[in-house]
Amino acid sequence: MKLVILKQGLVPIMAALLMQGAAWAQGSADAALLEMRDAFRRNNTLALSTLLPRVRGHVLEPMAIYWDAKARLETASPDEVRAAMVSMAGTYWEDRLRNDWLLQLGRQRDWGNFEAELPRYRMNDDRQVRCYALMLDAVARRKPADEAARQVAQLWHAQREADDGCATAAKAFLDSGHLQPEVVWQRARLAMESNRPAVVTQAVALLNPEWIGMVSAIAVDPARYLDEKFTAIRPRTKELVTLAIIRLASLDTAAAAREMEHMRWKTQLTNEERSWLWGVIGKRLAQTPQGPALAAFVNGDDRLMHADHLAWKARAGLRAGAWGHVRDAIAAMEEVQRNEPTWVYWRARALQALKEPDAQSAQAQARALYESIASARGYHEQLALEELGRPITTPPAPAPLTPQELAWLQAHPGLQRALAAIRLGLRSEGVREWNYSTNLHTAGGMTDRELLAAAALACQNELWDRCINTSERTRDLQDHAQRFPMPHRALVIRRAAEIGLDPAYVYGLIRQESRFVTDARSGVGASGLMQVMPATARWTARKIGLTDFQSHQITDRDTNILIGTAYLKFALDDLEGSLPLAAAAYNAGPRRARAWREGAVLPGEIWAENIPFEETRDYVKKVLANTTSYAALITGQPQSLRARMGVVGPALDPNAIHKELP
Repeated sequence: MKLVILKQGLVPIMAALLMQGAAWAQGSADAALLEMRDAFRRNNTLALSTLLPRVRGHVLEPMAIYWDAKARLETASPDEVRAAMVSMAGTYWEDRLRNDWLLQLGRQRDWGNFEAELPRYRMNDDRQVRCYALMLDAVARRKPADEAARQVAQLWHAQREADDGCATAAKAFLDSGHLQPEVVWQRARLAMESNRPAVVTQAVALLNPEWIGMVSAIAVDPARYLDEKFTAIRPRTKELVTLAIIRLASLDTAAAAREMEHMRWKTQLTNEERSWLWGVIGKRLAQTPQGPALAAFVNGDDRLMHADHLAWKARAGLRAGAWGHVRDAIAAMEEVQRNEPTWVYWRARALQALKEPDAQSAQAQARALYESIASARGYHEQLALEELGRPITTPPAPAPLTPQELAWLQAHPGLQRALAAIRLGLRSEGVREWNYSTNLHTAGGMTDRELLAAAALACQNELWDRCINTSERTRDLQDHAQRFPMPHRALVIRRAAEIGLDPAYVYGLIRQESRFVTDARSGVGASGLMQVMPATARWTARKIGLTDFQSHQITDRDTNILIGTAYLKFALDDLEGSLPLAAAAYNAGPRRARAWREGAVLPGEIWAENIPFEETRDYVKKVLANTTSYAALITGQPQSLRARMGVVGPALDPNAIHKELP
């Protein structure tokens, strides 16, 4: 009897030991993964190989295999690389390694292995890989060389940094005559305008390596290069002159405009070059509140300006109320740019203002344009709704997810790996796996219903950034409860009420700042839900009486909301209650926001369109559109974005400005 009892007693004991053993094994594998992550960052191949056996069977084993294979990629044989990809087949990490290998094969000019592996590449979102592939397609006559060259030019111009893939393809098409030198000069112009000298040098070197020294001299002192006293000792082509004036425009826009009036450049430069240069100068002037931008733009031919210059000409026309210039700039845009919601909306506004060819026809055309974009989906879409006389409301929710859809979701291996990585603290790795699973694993990404299901999984796990970003990808269905979640609702609403802020505005800003990631940290040091900078946090803490505030406390949820909302209220009060101005101040600082409000009094939507910084311009639009959507959700009532944008102009009482506001 005692033996039976003893044996029966052993059952739960053994079960407990087995459970503890499984937990220990999982914990050991977790620790090994984190060690591997650190070893990968240090490029410690020996440590990676030693640790890899400890993560066998772990849900994140593919990630570990990738780290080990990536670290040895330059010395591994093709068979070894392919074996690594087979061992993590179907995962993001398989395709990530394939992407890395294709880039290496391209740099090594190993076209046999490149072509053999390319058909298995699912992501297909790497511009360099696509450039290599287009070059090989032309060589093998799978694609007409002219078309391949055109696509390479587009990809190359879109690359921000100097690269091998697109530069190699561009050189091949240049040598074959399918790409003209003008395309290379355009690449150099774009890079010079954005102050990327390495890109300028790489582009010009494709045409003549002997010009590299002159390009470097131009970047340092363009005025000296242009000075006619140096004509005899320094050879100058019209293309290099164009680069010099572009560079000068970024340093001294007025001097660049004066340079354009010199007869020697009027005769030496082509109409295309002069038009591009006036576009550069006009853009620079348009980014100054009172700059005479339109006077510069009219010196050039819209059809010969770059897309970014046309956008700034349209903005300058909006600021000046010169709707003919708005119309002409948008008309000169290529179709893809012209069909963006921004320019569809402003084209419609221009038609209404100009009443051409007659008021009735213009109104009908404008209405058709508004109808083509009107929805609660985004900023210009909301503005279009209001132009049609429709208030902004929350769209009807899609049909609930079915048990089958939920079951598919729980079994999805890529999403489960992403969740496991994020729980382990490997957020960036988990986010990449998540995005790959939803957007890239299959051509075109997940269907709307699958995206809604994936977003629901993210919401359930309080991964609010994945919830929002995934739900935003739906094409026809909109679930605003997913797109505009309200974590910490009681805290946010209570705090907003305490200091007189609209909770929808607070939520609209947090959604844009951090996507509700509590421990978010920006590259410049902003932290937490409301992305507060350290100096701003200390100043605000003193102002609201937090005498014992320590910098590390800013990542605490409650403290972050307390300080972030206080600072937002200070900015809003300082800027006379203007929501767009306060949002701009929160993103770019109150000093810049004050400078941008100078000049004529403008409708808020025109003022926002003219914010010089692309990041801040996009930020203000999204915060205000978010705010409008949150207000509709919170109140259940129709809302107006236009009312929130208001008008923006110089301060009514300059003496009331809180100049110490950081």
